[in-house]
Amino acid sequence: MRPLCFLHREKLMTISLGGLELLASAVLILDADGCITYANAAAENLFEVSARTLLGQKLADLFLNTEALDADFLQARANQFADKRQDLTLERSGREALHVHVVVTALDSAETPVLVELRENVQQLKLDREERLLDQSQANKELIRNLAHEIKNPLGGIRGAAQLLELELPERHVKELREYTQVIIKEADRLQTLVDRLLAPHRRPHIVGDVNIHEVCERVRSLIMAEFPSGLAIVRDYDLSVPEFRGDKEQLIQAVLNIAHNAAQALSLRVQAGDASLTVRTRVARQVTLAKVRYRLALDLHIIDNGPGIPPDIQDRIFYPLVSGRDGGSGLGLTLAQTFVQQHQGVIECESWPGCTDFRILIPLP
Repeated sequence: MRPLCFLHREKLMTISLGGLELLASAVLILDADGCITYANAAAENLFEVSARTLLGQKLADLFLNTEALDADFLQARANQFADKRQDLTLERSGREALHVHVVVTALDSAETPVLVELRENVQQLKLDREERLLDQSQANKELIRNLAHEIKNPLGGIRGAAQLLELELPERHVKELREYTQVIIKEADRLQTLVDRLLAPHRRPHIVGDVNIHEVCERVRSLIMAEFPSGLAIVRDYDLSVPEFRGDKEQLIQAVLNIAHNAAQALSLRVQAGDASLTVRTRVARQVTLAKVRYRLALDLHIIDNGPGIPPDIQDRIFYPLVSGRDGGSGLGLTLAQTFVQQHQGVIECESWPGCTDFRILIPLP
């Protein structure tokens, strides 16, 4: 293969097209007209099409907003710079936008004067995901508060009316008709309990004290083991250097318990088989950004199970209220857990695939 010479990271490098195939970042080589003459394997993965499909296309064929890239191409073709770097959000028709770090390099070739390298900006993706999560959580709080109050007000009237109706039933029909009034009363009580659970995190005061996260984990472990005494192994992987921090211990116990209990219930088949595993891991994360605020240290708590994984169709909605992947689940456990952790300026993230579900709790440390 004919070698190409180009400047990259302030060094003059000679590389073959075969070498470009080994790069993890997407590489496109453009001709003087801006058409793609080469795309490596990483580019195929990024754009989810074959290299043959990419050949001959222009950047404007791939993205909706290529003004910055077009300007860089013209400058690189005119040798106005050796290489130029920037972070861009590139919009795509009918698909999710790409957050990428772009390097445009001028090549020493009249036929193929420009090389474009694109690397997904993982940090930007993380920040955007956290921002969406916070916006979603705030919207959930408003929705829950308003909906709960709208439900609660008529519930008392319905229950009271059913009780009065029961008292007015004729003696000869009490036995037959009381069953129906009791159904109304019991269902009103069930809805009242649900509303109280929805409003619980907004009513309870935030009681702050010194928190040792390992005491929290041990309390949760004892509760889970009491409910699942056999068939479930809980692995403790603690970093004892994690410092104490100020927080509401009871809220954090409830948050961790909700996640661990959900995991244990998802492991029911493995519990029966005797090979269910739940790992609780604590670490200290450094230089963490949460809600656009940079923290030098943060608690990094993982709750990992070897269950079937969260169904893909609800993975993006598991922290929404009343969304559950389990028959009979209320869909409130993870919503409350996220609320409690956010009250500590933290966040809960989740990654899941068959055989592994990893809930990660990040909370700033002093």
